[in-house]
Amino acid sequence: MIKANSIYKTFNGLEVLKGINLHIKKGEIVSITGPSGAGKTSLLEILGTLSLPDSNNQTRLEIYDNKITELNKNELAKFRNENLGFVFQFHELLPEFNALENVCLPAWIGKKDNDKTINRAKDLLDQLGLTNRLSHHPSSLSGGEQQRVAVARALINNPKIIFADEPSGNLDSENANELHELFFKIRDVMDCTFVIVTHNEVLANKSDRKILIKDGVIFND
Repeated sequence: MIKANSIYKTFNGLEVLKGINLHIKKGEIVSITGPSGAGKTSLLEILGTLSLPDSNNQTRLEIYDNKITELNKNELAKFRNENLGFVFQFHELLPEFNALENVCLPAWIGKKDNDKTINRAKDLLDQLGLTNRLSHHPSSLSGGEQQRVAVARALINNPKIIFADEPSGNLDSENANELHELFFKIRDVMDCTFVIVTHNEVLANKSDRKILIKDGVIFND
């Protein structure tokens, strides 16, 4: 599903990723761990097409046989919208929109049918226990509720892969555990692949694979 070879990334002359080689299979839940500054988020952003690797003749990044580094900006945005979902540590919900509207946004961007989008968003929020919170704005939702809205938003376009960057880092232990269990349930029900950057050892150890990154290279897989 994801094939990454010879991935390098440099910021202001500092080499953050130093030749990452990584293959991720369909349906896996993979956790990427390591100390701060190791390059975890940089790798996640490249795998998630939010950032491009340094130009290198040996570099290859394929997702479902799509050669990501060969797509132009518009093609990349379309591929990302149709195939990938994202969950971030701080939810990244738009404060002026309510829960339902926040969930619908990726589908609206993709110009999906409005009625079908709203019905799917309601169904997702219902499955996540937020039936009575559809019209609530982020400021009136708890941290756990906001993160579940963010998960629903990530799922609205039926993505093949969910990328999550410290998804439970801003939650208490109870809500973090609920979120982790939700990921495994989604994987089983919707056949999604998860790639998760996390410092949470409980989540990392429950994953199908735990990849440790140190100093921009894979130290242990």
